[in-house]
Amino acid sequence: MRINKQQWQWIFYDWANSGYGILVVTAVLPVYFKAVAQQAGVSAADSTAYWGYANSFGTLVVSLLAPLLGALADYPNAKRRWLNIFTWPAIILTLGLALLPAKQWQWLLFMYVLTIIGYSGGNLFYDSFLTDVAPDGQMDLVSSTGYGMGYLGGVIAFIVFLAAQLTHGFNGLLSVYGIAKFSFVIAAVWWGIFGWPLLVHGRQRYSVSDVANPLQDSFRRLAQTFHHIRRYRQITWFLIAYFFYIDGVDTIFTMATAIGKDMGVPTTMLMMVLLVVQLIAFPFSLFYGWLAKKTSNRTAILVGITVYVIICLDALHLTDLTDFWILAILVGTSQGGLQALSRSYFGQLIPKDSSSEFFGFYNILGKFSAILGPVIVGLVTQWTGRSTMGAASLSILFVIGLVIFLLLPQLGGAADDQD
Repeated sequence: MRINKQQWQWIFYDWANSGYGILVVTAVLPVYFKAVAQQAGVSAADSTAYWGYANSFGTLVVSLLAPLLGALADYPNAKRRWLNIFTWPAIILTLGLALLPAKQWQWLLFMYVLTIIGYSGGNLFYDSFLTDVAPDGQMDLVSSTGYGMGYLGGVIAFIVFLAAQLTHGFNGLLSVYGIAKFSFVIAAVWWGIFGWPLLVHGRQRYSVSDVANPLQDSFRRLAQTFHHIRRYRQITWFLIAYFFYIDGVDTIFTMATAIGKDMGVPTTMLMMVLLVVQLIAFPFSLFYGWLAKKTSNRTAILVGITVYVIICLDALHLTDLTDFWILAILVGTSQGGLQALSRSYFGQLIPKDSSSEFFGFYNILGKFSAILGPVIVGLVTQWTGRSTMGAASLSILFVIGLVIFLLLPQLGGAADDQD
């Protein structure tokens, strides 16, 4: 099966916003914000807390609005409009992060919250576009390629930043703060250039009937979906399974740095580990798409969950840097593939004309799943005094997700999930 022009437009949006994901959310802005805040007299503990609050607030806003936003995007020609409404302000404000004076840490945090709302909201509409660009038989391939290209795009953007970092700001052209600001410019420009094709040419194939008052009708449709939730048993059980295992996936990624620091891994080495994980995730995301084609989507997802169970149990044996590298490589082999095939499995389950509404629920579960895992890791780590035991305890989330997912059927053709 060949990927067509419209599908490449969709895939490259993942490539486009991955620069923001790795540079702004993960690697640079957290460190830059702490440095700026502490220079302004904010304690290290308070700056960490403020950063956590900002991320939680931005995620909460999008999560609570996701079903309504999704329902609004299901009307004719609305999906691309909403994607633009969330994406362009986020791109402009990401560029604005580089223009703020270093002392304005409050404004830096406020603007970051707005960018994360735009980024997360845009991803909701981007995900729901999958049903428009790919038929059921191609969803696994297109979704996996999207994740794989996203990782590759993020790596290339990150390498551009590393070039500035390792050359000390291109031999003194940029200050330490200037290097950080340069990364924000990279993220914004990268997002705008490579996201342009989908933002301008994205075509919505499926929609609900147009109405005079979309907002009022969206509330009605949401109420109807909740009222008839029993009609969507497979969707409901999939979302429950997804909630558990994706919580484990997200927690391992977000807690890996803390576990590495506990083991004494230097910060520079942690950056290299992050880069290698992204590089490995690119081909393995494509591999999972191939595996789904050769076996089935369901089988490939079960393989991915099983690999994560092994990762959690292997955490018990973490003692040195070599062990940490092995664990990181294992994460890279399955992180993107499991996420990509979960998205395409869900896309094949849901009604196509209401894809944005249902991806709104998918978005909620994906965001709120990031709550339980860190709590489990924290409690077990405090109880045992070992962060590796905390990581191993996440295996319970994957086992629960695995058991529930085993009860779900293999999809064949267009699944409608009706009784």
